[in-house]
Parts: sequence; structure tokens; C-alpha cells
Amino acid sequence: MNRTLRILRDMSGAAALAALGVCAATPAMTALAAPEPAPAQLGEAVAALRGISTLRANFTQTDRSGQTVNGVLTLKRPGKIRFQYEKGVPMLIVGDGKALTLIDYEVNQVQRWPISNSPLGALLDPNRDVARFGTLKPTGSADVISVEVRDRSHPEYGIITLIFVRNGAAPGGLELSYWVALDSQNKRTTVRLSNHQYGIAVPDSTFRWKDPRPQVRR
Repeated sequence: MNRTLRILRDMSGAAALAALGVCAATPAMTALAAPEPAPAQLGEAVAALRGISTLRANFTQTDRSGQTVNGVLTLKRPGKIRFQYEKGVPMLIVGDGKALTLIDYEVNQVQRWPISNSPLGALLDPNRDVARFGTLKPTGSADVISVEVRDRSHPEYGIITLIFVRNGAAPGGLELSYWVALDSQNKRTTVRLSNHQYGIAVPDSTFRWKDPRPQVRR
């Protein structure tokens, strides 16, 4: 098993349950004595996420030790998402609107978790999760919005902090730049996005996957 795959397996709990590891912003941001952002910014963040019909972007996933793996994120509303990892990493994460499925083609294993039990729900259903469970965090910049999403009645679901940057070309004028996720085992994962493409054609077949498990003959 190559080094990249070992890294991904080590961080797979955070990847699947916490949206592909609590950090509301970078250290430079948290060090600033900025006032609390206006509550209206939470509505802006929700509107920006809901304004995405489809999205494709490159992502870089980094664990708390600094190890990274790359891939392509594809999102389609309502509720569908796919994390396609780089060549040589035989893993795939797909969300069909109800559950997240982690497929490990190396060991022919499939694991599923309800999306409602993961901070990833903040991306897939922002009105439910961001509007209800989101808290604005100071960033020290009018052009950066930080939203921490957690369900305090279910700490086992983990925390995700979404970082938006103002961009007139993005839906709602805000672009999701990256997020930091912390799972229930305190594994932190940062996912940074680049080369965003909005409103592209994405067939539903994008969110299908091949089951690697041996078929049982009856």
C-alpha cells in the first residue's frame, strides 16, 4: 500500500464523518481583536451555499500532521457530492442526499453514514444546518466570513468551520475557500478548494459508484 493511501486511511474517519479533522480561522485571523461580525453575514453564507446549483473544484485535503492528498470535488443540489481522489488512491466518497458512502477499492470495503450525522450536511443542506447550527466567528476582514457549524446536543457529529471569501463571480458574492473539520475523535482535516466552476452540467451518474464487494450467489 503506497504512502498516500496510508495517509488517507489514517485520516479517513475525519474525511468521511467530518467532510473530508476546532479551528475557526487561520492563526493570523484568530489573533486579531476584531468585533463580532454582523448577524446578517450568516444569512449571506447560507444564501451563497444555496445559490450553488452545481460546483466542481479541485481540493487539497490536509490532516493535522500536514500530510496532504488531492482530488476533485463535485457538488449538485439537492444533496449530492463526490470526492474523487487523485490517481493511485483507490478510495471514493459519494453522498446521495441521504448518506455518505466511503468506498475503499483496495480492501473491497464500503462504509455508510447518515449525512445528518456529519458536518458535511452544512454544505448539502445549508438552510437546515448552517442557519440552525451556524455561529459567526471574527476574522478581522470584511471580505472573509467564518461560520462554525456544530450541533451542541450531538458533539459526536463533529464540527465544521466554513471560510468564505468575497468574490463577485461566485453565487451570492461569496466563494467557499476552505473548511476545517474536527471529528468526534479530535482528528482535524482541512480541505482547500481551487479552480471553482459553477453551473456546469453534472449528470446524476456522477454520484453512482461500483460496489467492490463480492456478490453472493443464491
